[in-house]
Amino acid sequence: MSVQLFEHNMQAYVAANEMLDKMSKAAVIHPTGTGKSFISFKWIEENPDKRFVWLSPSDYIFSVQKESLLRSSPDYPVERIAFLTYARLMWMTDEEIAALAPYGIILDEFHRCGGKHWGNGVGRLLHMFPKAKLLGLSATKIRYLDGQRDMAEELFEGCVASEITLGEAVVRGILPAPTYITMVYQLREELQRLQSRVDDISCGPLRMDSQNRLNNLREAIERAEGLPEIFLKYMKERSGKYLVFCSNESHMRKVRGHIREWFGKVDGELHCYTAYSADPQTSRAFKAFVADNSDHLKLLLCINMLNEGIHVKDISGVILFRPTISPIIYKQQIGRALTTGTMRTPLIFDVVNNFDSLSNYGTIQSEMDEAVEKLRREKREWEIVVQQFTVIEQVHDCIELFRRLESGLESTWDYYFSAACAYRKQFGDLKVPRNYVDEQGLCLGLWIQRQREAWKGNGGRLLNAGQIERLTQIDMVWESKTDIAWKNGLEHARQYAKQFGDLSVPHHYVCEDGFKLGNWIRRLRQQKAGTKKSAMLTEERIAQLEEIGMKWIIKTDNWELGYQEAVKYYETYGHLDVPGDYRSENGFILCAWISAQRQAKNGEYGRKKLTPDRIKKLEKIGMIWETRREQQWGRFYAEAKNYYDQNGNLKVPYKYQTADGLKLGAWVCMQRSKWKTGKKTSADVRQYRLLESIGLFADRETGFNA
Repeated sequence: MSVQLFEHNMQAYVAANEMLDKMSKAAVIHPTGTGKSFISFKWIEENPDKRFVWLSPSDYIFSVQKESLLRSSPDYPVERIAFLTYARLMWMTDEEIAALAPYGIILDEFHRCGGKHWGNGVGRLLHMFPKAKLLGLSATKIRYLDGQRDMAEELFEGCVASEITLGEAVVRGILPAPTYITMVYQLREELQRLQSRVDDISCGPLRMDSQNRLNNLREAIERAEGLPEIFLKYMKERSGKYLVFCSNESHMRKVRGHIREWFGKVDGELHCYTAYSADPQTSRAFKAFVADNSDHLKLLLCINMLNEGIHVKDISGVILFRPTISPIIYKQQIGRALTTGTMRTPLIFDVVNNFDSLSNYGTIQSEMDEAVEKLRREKREWEIVVQQFTVIEQVHDCIELFRRLESGLESTWDYYFSAACAYRKQFGDLKVPRNYVDEQGLCLGLWIQRQREAWKGNGGRLLNAGQIERLTQIDMVWESKTDIAWKNGLEHARQYAKQFGDLSVPHHYVCEDGFKLGNWIRRLRQQKAGTKKSAMLTEERIAQLEEIGMKWIIKTDNWELGYQEAVKYYETYGHLDVPGDYRSENGFILCAWISAQRQAKNGEYGRKKLTPDRIKKLEKIGMIWETRREQQWGRFYAEAKNYYDQNGNLKVPYKYQTADGLKLGAWVCMQRSKWKTGKKTSADVRQYRLLESIGLFADRETGFNA
């Protein structure tokens, strides 16, 4: 049986075919869940006796796509396709790549090719086969956290055969319209940030008015329904399957600890699975979740593994516990619940709603509005199936009170602005000393400084265009003394680099006008290394220096060498869980270096403690300070606590295993045996107390499991 396409995919296939014939390249940008991989399968099917290379972020995505294909087309010639991950391609030799000899190349999730190392691998392949036809598939062409790079433009020179937004897919009935439920769980954490803004107001009456508004907001948040009540109210299908997105393993364990509290009212005997692996194919928990057809509520707690390319049948909805500023990740998570061809109305529980992004769903509704307008403009009204999806705002009252508070803070801004106008009229400028207080008691100098910081995007505050224009009209000096000093130093550095060809400036070098450039450069290197505190060295300024040849490390720095190897590994694999037998191209043993950093974090085994800057740099690339053994212990403990909460004791049968396949009974037995000796290091005390709190030693005298 040949590959069958939905109507929207058939239209895209025809357009892509025409573009491939004319331009040899085409991109298809369709949302998650619309079956766009079948467009490539159709292309391959209609080009018999030709070879294809199919690139994707993971092997598991391939296996899911092939399984879906072979169910409908069991005789499909998959042997004509060389399936490769981007990571595998990156390490292939020129001879191995040459042996592929493809007629066509498929780039699945092509926006991921923007990564430095994956992009290099793809670049080598395209360079070796410039005549190969190139077809790209993705739900997005933009890398939002990478300078808004347009990968359709970079890879396909703008040759987009078909583009459908998530909003348009819902409007046209390609994907089902979800019910979106906002919640106040994380809004409580926003109160502290708002309180700091109120505390910044130096004028007593204004501060009191804003404080009253904030108090009203706090009371409204406390009155709002809690998570157990909301889940009970809207989870009508008590035996449904839900994906629960968490930030990381630590966050997942924290969420797991509240599962019975939050979902127990829906089903007291719910089935909860936790998928830690980056590859779902290796996860027993994931497979058990997929196969679970029981009458109980089923939850799968996961991290990044289900963001893209992977679908689970019969999903009732998703629960977003992971905050993200990336529209790609946000839409991918929502997309797990949306699949072409289903009649189910999925539920989306937005648990991480906060005041900085009160309407995440608003981005999708905007796409829907634009799609409706487009279809009407093109005389295609008949394609409009739905114009909006149901939004249930549990935070409505809170949002209204928040807006009133924001309005009050805006009025406060106008009050300070009037004081600034008076200062300029009196003194002729806005060069207000930082500690200046006017006759009304307003700390105007501090306020002016904060406007500069907000203009730069610092400090969690923002200025709108109108406020910037009003301050500019009264001669606001947006650059501080620090900014002016930076420009002076940068100009001297440029002149030195132009004269000498580099920035290897001797420490005692002084420019002709007396500027101590050597000392200035040395202090910057100290700041970059974290040995000298300063707010001067921003990312933008680092880039400015590097453009004129700045080298941050002059002498060999073993830590920086190790860190660069860690960065390369993270960019390739997305984590720092380095196997013990891994060696970099130059033979560097990264696993040993990672282990040394864990010890150095707290100065263990006589190692020099890591600086806060180095700790922060490692955490930015996914450093997990717990060892694998500690992480494994944490997983077993979480299951032991779950067992204790359900049964009131830890009398676990020796052969008992969890749904994840963890041998909990044997582990409990081992813990009792371990602690019989009474030998405890300081590092073990925390574990001992945790085990004691859930009754591990309550039956010590009985000999149970001992």
